[in-house]
Amino acid sequence: MRRLVVTVGFLLASLTCSLAGETPGLTPIGPLGPEGAPAKVFPKPARPVANIVSESWATEEARDRDGEAAQVMSFLGVRPGMNVADIGAGGGYYTVRVARQVAPNGRVIAEDIVPEYLETLRQRIEREHLANISLDLGEPHDPRLPPRSVDLVLMVHMYHEVEQPYGLLYNLLPALREGARVAVIDLDRPTAQHGTPRELLLCEFHALGFRQTHWGWLRSKEEYLALFEPPATPPAPEQIKACTA
Repeated sequence: MRRLVVTVGFLLASLTCSLAGETPGLTPIGPLGPEGAPAKVFPKPARPVANIVSESWATEEARDRDGEAAQVMSFLGVRPGMNVADIGAGGGYYTVRVARQVAPNGRVIAEDIVPEYLETLRQRIEREHLANISLDLGEPHDPRLPPRSVDLVLMVHMYHEVEQPYGLLYNLLPALREGARVAVIDLDRPTAQHGTPRELLLCEFHALGFRQTHWGWLRSKEEYLALFEPPATPPAPEQIKACTA
């Protein structure tokens, strides 16, 4: 669905509100957190990476008719005061719904590697008058989230587009607070067909030491929600073993 190499230093104007609680206003879109380990230190995935072709995998109207976001947020216990990162936010389907759910004191970081998607999302945030969302321009191997900033990470129909999954998961770890969880929604099909097979997802998360705490089907016996807890002590990048295709 969405795959693009971001030009380093690309900046846009965005509506953002920091996790530290400053007054929201117009500031540049850019990485929110420190630069993590570089892509070159991680093993390359031995599987195809799906192309980025759209900011959304289905219409929001259809997803709402199915009750997708409401059911997922209820299951994950999304509540006021939580800080949530929407990785690969795209058009912001989850971003805006979670922002309303965690308000007034909770925050959402909407991360993507496609500047155009973030600019479109910025405009949406302005139209919908949402002040508790930060926009974050990440990299394929690094979401660039602030340290100890989130209680929950959402990766919705985007994991199959991640060209450096080991780097992404490794560089995600410093942003997780105590008790944080990572939720993945995807289709149980080959990555070349815009899905991630269950066995592959588990293998790549396990390679970083994540522990699966839930697996379940959503609207069909193909779309799943997987939930993970981060490792107490992750392996060093040079110790990570790539999964076989």
